[in-house]
Amino acid sequence: MRRLLFLVSVIVLVDTMFYAAITPLLPDYADRFDLSKTAAGVLAGAYAAGTLLGALPGGLFAARVGARRAVLVGVALMSVASVGFAFGDTVLLLDVTRFVQGVGAAFSFAGGFGWLLAQAPTANRGAMIGTAMSAAVGGSLLGPVVGAVARATGPELPFSAIAVLGVVLFGCALRIPAVPPSGGSVGPALRRALSAPRVRGGMALVTAPALGFGMINVLGALELDELGAGGFGIGATFLVAAAIQTVVQTLVGRASDRVGRRPLLLRSLAGSSVCVVLLVPPSGVWLFAVSVVVALVVVGSLYTPAMALLSDGAAGAGLDQGMAFALVNLTWAGGQVLGAVAGSGLAEATSDAVPFLLLSAVMALSLVALVRRPVPATV
Repeated sequence: MRRLLFLVSVIVLVDTMFYAAITPLLPDYADRFDLSKTAAGVLAGAYAAGTLLGALPGGLFAARVGARRAVLVGVALMSVASVGFAFGDTVLLLDVTRFVQGVGAAFSFAGGFGWLLAQAPTANRGAMIGTAMSAAVGGSLLGPVVGAVARATGPELPFSAIAVLGVVLFGCALRIPAVPPSGGSVGPALRRALSAPRVRGGMALVTAPALGFGMINVLGALELDELGAGGFGIGATFLVAAAIQTVVQTLVGRASDRVGRRPLLLRSLAGSSVCVVLLVPPSGVWLFAVSVVVALVVVGSLYTPAMALLSDGAAGAGLDQGMAFALVNLTWAGGQVLGAVAGSGLAEATSDAVPFLLLSAVMALSLVALVRRPVPATV
């Protein structure tokens, strides 16, 4: 179990590292290719778009063909996409390679979490998800550093190194015994899961922070650049936020097993509705950087209890955990795409304040909905 948890955590870390590496690069690509805020949002959101379209195929593949094989497909796609991004010289090629990476991540996440949770005790489900999510945050931590290095030296070496690491992970996955696929018809269990309050609530509560990250990763990075932070300043801001989140995700995962998902979700939603408002208006580079860190940490604390809640509901409905995390991928990616692309478009048409204030309202309304209609307790 420890070897598998370590492998899944590293794969998740590498996938999210590639995703987050765009943050300090985004202003540079915007200048190089003369991108509007909307076009920059498309580049940032292409990864999530790939995850969105790959979510259900990845989950079905994990459930019917096998979780380990889904991981192998995901890692292979990640390696190929990393090479393409390293040597991409047009914005179209960069969009396509990030999209392919997103598809690979959909297979890796569904396979990895399905592989892990099929063997994890129910009482430790939140802790396992929290540990893997701390690795995801670790990838978010390293990603801006990789992006800052790529901005300074060129993308060829750092992204080629990610591809090489993918080859190593592929070989490591082959050395760990696979679990047999759940088999059978996925449709009935999926229908039962989608009618379960815990699954529906979990999906909605995964979407909320994904919206926030989609907006903040694009608009926050561009605003920091305009305020004079530069590539390393942007990278450092997101690095600090991710470093704090790495600890927070693990603690939240353990706490959700101990006290339940709902109390943590209520606190995170309340804090998120307030912290997002701190991003409006920016009043100096240092204050804005601190506001970005606080918002990312508080909004990100929603992820682990929301995913655990969804996983609980899927288990109760008899749904394979690979398919459960396909639903996580689906809702996460939808929120990321909407936050990055629609949020950027709305900011371009109005101002950055409008999407951030709308995001605060979404968090507040989610809080009210959870208070008025609480989801059932965990399994």
